[in-house]
Amino acid sequence: MPNVTIQQLPKTPELKRALIAKITDAFVDAYQIPAETVHVWFDEHPADAYGVAGKLIADR
Repeated sequence: MPNVTIQQLPKTPELKRALIAKITDAFVDAYQIPAETVHVWFDEHPADAYGVAGKLIADR
């Protein structure tokens, strides 16, 4: 059973639904497994919770 974790800024439910469908389809095609075995988790962090190049994402 594949488990996929995506770390990202918060996104809308519509965008997450679309991404989950594409990730699931990719595993079904590549591994020839049932869609029910693919688990996708979103680990969302606000823009003030991490930084890049020495700056908070919220300050960009």
